[in-house]
Amino acid sequence: MSYKNKLFFLIILIAVLALLYSGNIIFSSGLLSRTTSFSWMDSKTAEKTTRIVINTFSGELELLKQNNQWFVSHNESIYPARQIRVQDFLNVLTARSDWPVRSSTASSHERFGLDNAASRVTVYGDNIILLDLLLGNDDYVRNETFFRLAGHNDVRSGDSSIRSYTNSPANNWYNLRLIPESEGGQLELSSVQRLTAHTPSGSQIFTRSNRGWHITGMEIENPDAHAIENYIRFILNTEGDSFSDIISWDDPAFEHSRLILEFGTGRVTTIRLTDEDESGRRFANAVGNTYVFSIPSWTAGRLFREAESFEMQ
Repeated sequence: MSYKNKLFFLIILIAVLALLYSGNIIFSSGLLSRTTSFSWMDSKTAEKTTRIVINTFSGELELLKQNNQWFVSHNESIYPARQIRVQDFLNVLTARSDWPVRSSTASSHERFGLDNAASRVTVYGDNIILLDLLLGNDDYVRNETFFRLAGHNDVRSGDSSIRSYTNSPANNWYNLRLIPESEGGQLELSSVQRLTAHTPSGSQIFTRSNRGWHITGMEIENPDAHAIENYIRFILNTEGDSFSDIISWDDPAFEHSRLILEFGTGRVTTIRLTDEDESGRRFANAVGNTYVFSIPSWTAGRLFREAESFEMQ
């Protein structure tokens, strides 16, 4: 074989090997993508969720969906849940991301913390389990957590942000707003037509009037519309630091003072409050439900204001 023929043969051979090598890389990359890009649930399945049970070393927490609203069942009581937080949690479970398989043998489960001591998230639909997920140890830098589906051997690792949900105390799931519907901006300031603040010393009434506010029950020479609207916005968004069973919702102590919000839809929301205790804390109840909110002193002290708070500076 002449030198030119040998050179030509070698060039062809190198080109073929290069193509085979490139193809192998592309194939391997595609295979890796298919095997690590994964989600624990698809979004359509998640829409069927009616109950979520979270079991960790600190106990059990249950989320219930009733009349298209989420509630927290904890310590034999049911409280309104933060709708946005529950949806965000489901979004974590449905997000497609890299969840590479780290092991496929049952003997590795204890090493990854995925034996009987594992935390567990069980998602239910109507009379069916949609997802049964075990959470094990974190990796050594705590960037990833090890997971496996109950009844399966494959161990996967991925984003540890799910811990911020499963390790949260019940309070983090509660919707502690005195007006729960104000979560996520569902009740806007413009929907409020009148606010009445009633205390033992009298009543102050703020009534929407064209682009401003008419005030009765206090003498204000030059009303500051911006200050009034900030006050009403504060009432809309006020929340407690917990629910309380120290006092019953029908206790006469709730007749001490009231906040009454009247909306353009005809809806009227009345919030009844106790007097401040020695620490400045109050308890509150919204008429129509049995929840008692614990209001910390800093918040309680701003629920009722003096006339100078609304004077134009």
